[in-house]
Amino acid sequence: MNNITTHPSDTVSAVSWVSYLLHLVVAIAAVVPGIHASVFLLIVAFIADMVMQGDASGSYQESHYTWRLKSVVWASVLYLITSPLFLLLYVPGWAAWALISLWFLYRIVKGMLALSGRRAV
Repeated sequence: MNNITTHPSDTVSAVSWVSYLLHLVVAIAAVVPGIHASVFLLIVAFIADMVMQGDASGSYQESHYTWRLKSVVWASVLYLITSPLFLLLYVPGWAAWALISLWFLYRIVKGMLALSGRRAV
């Protein structure tokens, strides 16, 4: 993103951090056995990202909002596509979901690191 011309507002930055934290809770719960987090947290973060994305336009934050939205959409699609594996072959289903969850966690951590450096992701 080369055309970053504005600085994000405090609200845009605060919502971005809260959203990343909600994503992180869900991502960690997805990869650590025995920890459960509600998908409700992810829905709240997703809606906040959709609402605030326009306010982040033109700043490095814009890429973070897009990054999180795409991460959730892709993870959801991949979970849906691989869900039939549970009906046919239980172990491959869990393996597929574990890989998707690790990929999602990676994207959240990568985004948080970029955000902490006030860089586009």
